[in-house]
Amino acid sequence: MLKIDKLLEFLEAKYRKKTKKSLQIYRRAQRVMIQGGSHSLRLFSPYPFIITRAKGPMVYDFDRNAYIDYWQGHYANILGHNPKILTDEFKRFSLEDGSLHTGFEGESQIKLAELLLKQLGHKDYRIRFTTSGTLATMYAVMLSQAYTGRDGVLKIGGGWHGASPYLLKGVKYYPQAGFEQAESAGVPKEILRKIFMTRFNDGDDLEKVLWRKGSEIACLIVEPFLGVGGFLAASQEYLDLARALTEKYGIVLIFDEIISGFRFCPSGVQKLYGIEPDLSTFGKLIGGGHAVSAVAGKSEILEKCLPQAPAKLRVLFEGGTFSSHTQYMRAGYVMLKSLADQASWIYPKIAATGENLRRRVEKVFGDRGIEVKCTGDGNDVVKGSSLFMVNFPLKRVRYASAEDVWNPALSHVRLKEEVLKLALLTEGVHVVHGGGAASAAHEEKHVEQTIAAYSEAARLFKKYLY
Repeated sequence: MLKIDKLLEFLEAKYRKKTKKSLQIYRRAQRVMIQGGSHSLRLFSPYPFIITRAKGPMVYDFDRNAYIDYWQGHYANILGHNPKILTDEFKRFSLEDGSLHTGFEGESQIKLAELLLKQLGHKDYRIRFTTSGTLATMYAVMLSQAYTGRDGVLKIGGGWHGASPYLLKGVKYYPQAGFEQAESAGVPKEILRKIFMTRFNDGDDLEKVLWRKGSEIACLIVEPFLGVGGFLAASQEYLDLARALTEKYGIVLIFDEIISGFRFCPSGVQKLYGIEPDLSTFGKLIGGGHAVSAVAGKSEILEKCLPQAPAKLRVLFEGGTFSSHTQYMRAGYVMLKSLADQASWIYPKIAATGENLRRRVEKVFGDRGIEVKCTGDGNDVVKGSSLFMVNFPLKRVRYASAEDVWNPALSHVRLKEEVLKLALLTEGVHVVHGGGAASAAHEEKHVEQTIAAYSEAARLFKKYLY
């Protein structure tokens, strides 16, 4: 038995002992749902714990275990789980006009759109709402294709933009193919052939790809702060070059800010860089805990979804049944208004917590002779960051792109994804990709408990693996 498997066996036994009721409930789920759930990342091995409630930085399961949570609603809950400012508003929703869907237009979506556009500060921008990040990025690509008359899509290796067929390539790293492989069956080959890849923060590669394929490409979609690809900030030079080159080749520049939007400041991170993309996508925290996403961008592009647009150029961006749900819109407005009004303390606090976690996690492993590098740092433009991802380098790595983070020849991916996760769960801390996002609800006591959990993980790693 490999050392890593021996440690996993020990951790699984410990985890099973404390989550017996969750296992019983999960077995029920397996009888009625594929894989026992509806989101694969939540369904980790050996089985997920099943929660009963969540508040602030904490979640609680059926076995009465408490976990400090750093996934925070897939990074949507910047104020923590169920913050009072939102739960109080939810009560008012029910008292005033109910909270169920009506299917009619209301003023709440106008207020949310006005606030979002005000915070972005771009001229001649418009918005249309939908309900998921996948839909927002899909529509953004379709609008780009209609606007340019081209089919090609250029994306970043390691960039995750949801499960749209137009973007299901180059998400996971494969030893033989890197980021050049399709991610799913069911995507027509002719679509996959029109998805081109480039390397994050690599201006030379971007120039080469566009020199070869620029006339075929409708859009470049990029996260200005790379999310699942490694929690990496783009350099100012790289984004300036992306803006200049897309204008040169007549390509629509899309900033995917599903994760980064309102995470670093009460706007998109694009405002910090001083760059106006042609289209932007937002999601997660702009819904205040509800299913809300948006495509925001230049009017001349969004007008391709107008009924009067020429039939051959019209994009059927109809929104969806639950788009602009009144409660969702009101919750989003309360969230964004709160972030704008309290920006002076919220953003410095979560950035300081993120910095504290990154440096102290590195130290507790380093003290035991185990090299760890936490990504998630800001840079000269993004001054602070609440995000952290734990990486175990196998050789000297700079961690500038997704290739550095997810190539198993460079970083011990299994140690981060499987072993560390389970080691921390047994100590009452829940992470994804080795870390996550600090919220405004995480206090110093939660950080101390978290560092103690990482310290115990480091002890076990030293005992079993090093």
